[in-house]
Amino acid sequence: METESTGIYLLFNSFILLTAVDWVFVSYFVLLLVLIGLSGVIAASEIAYFSLSPSNVRMLEEGDKDDVAKKILHLRSKPQLLLATILITNNLVNVAMVIVSQIVLSQLITESDMTTIGQWLHDYIFLGLFNPQQLAIGFNFFITIVVVTFMLLLFGEVGPKIYANVNNMKVARFMASPLTFLNFVFAPLSSILVMWSNRIETNVTKNRNYQTGTSKEDLDHAIELTVNENEAAMHDAELLKGIVKFGDMSARQVMKPRVDVAAVEKDVNFNELLKIVNDSGYSRLPVYEDDFDKIIGILYVKDLIGYTNEGSDFNWFQLVRSNLLFIPETKKIDDLLRDFQLKRLHMAIVVDEFGGTLGIVTLEDIMEEVIGEINDETDIDDDIDYVKLSDGNYIFEGKTLLNDVCRIIGEKTSYFDDIKGNGDSIGGLVIELLGHIPKPEKEISIKDLKVKVVSATSRRIEKVNIKVNTVKP
Repeated sequence: METESTGIYLLFNSFILLTAVDWVFVSYFVLLLVLIGLSGVIAASEIAYFSLSPSNVRMLEEGDKDDVAKKILHLRSKPQLLLATILITNNLVNVAMVIVSQIVLSQLITESDMTTIGQWLHDYIFLGLFNPQQLAIGFNFFITIVVVTFMLLLFGEVGPKIYANVNNMKVARFMASPLTFLNFVFAPLSSILVMWSNRIETNVTKNRNYQTGTSKEDLDHAIELTVNENEAAMHDAELLKGIVKFGDMSARQVMKPRVDVAAVEKDVNFNELLKIVNDSGYSRLPVYEDDFDKIIGILYVKDLIGYTNEGSDFNWFQLVRSNLLFIPETKKIDDLLRDFQLKRLHMAIVVDEFGGTLGIVTLEDIMEEVIGEINDETDIDDDIDYVKLSDGNYIFEGKTLLNDVCRIIGEKTSYFDDIKGNGDSIGGLVIELLGHIPKPEKEISIKDLKVKVVSATSRRIEKVNIKVNTVKP
């Protein structure tokens, strides 16, 4: 009888112990499932809130504006703070998952089990290369990493984010209250994180400001890599390059210099005016008084159509329009294009710091920097005055702009930027490098080019011969 009582007592104690152990395991296992769920909803909320479209936001703003909608709009009003809260919460949950999963695994696989597994690996897999204790520890670490990483990625990251991407509004509404609470709880820590991230971003942005030139060169190179070798693709590439450099070009670089401008003096008679109009072929002519530094208006040739039969005494000056646009030589052409649009003009007068006229810039000059030369029925086949003697061998007018020279010889328009100084034409570049106006037959090397002065006067270089050392295919 005593033996039977002792057996019942031991059995009862064992049952109580087993039940306690099971409940501890169940508690940790449930906690692990809860943490996986928390990781999933936090990851889903990140995608949901940052993938709301403008139409979704507009619907929240213009709808009934219930408490949930107000919370969503409030959270979105401070995206950096919201993201910091989500990241802090997600990291805390993930760390807790690792700790709890280790406890659960230790309940499933006891120390004696690990010793047995280590011995089996020692005897049959690694054949004595490592001792059983090291193999047991390595196996435990491997199981922990593989199991936790798999559960975290599948149930805590990938799955929830895919769902949130499709049902972003539903997830956003579901998580509005929890995220509002978490925002309040982690506000001090989130604010510090946002402050430091802003400071780092400011420093990185400041450092990148010194790399603007390099970035544009990288863009040019990237454009070249993405096009095919057919003519249409090359044209598209040149168009993209023109857009990239558009904001860096000044009016001086694209203007027609004053020596090449067709203009008319205020006091000429009507017959002389018609001859100038016929000879120039332009639709607009600057009108000056005394000299070209005193431009007083623009004559639109179309305004003369109804008066072509008038005599030489006709007062044509009454047709001159006085709405002029004077710009400094340093003005960027993208700003000038906006001025043309606002003022409804097609021509601007470029002046220097003393008010003297340097030349004119037209809307066509600006557009050609992006889309290339624009030739109408009155233009010569090529507006740039040059002669191609052979591959890589050219004769240019000294007044030819460096940008045009680069396009003809097949170089980037920034080819001369580091040496050109104040020179914007090929003749001006030669004078800039030599420090004086050279005599004919003077030859100098400019990068990969051999430049020889063909003809020059005491005031300017008229023609140059350019030979490219490496002929472009």
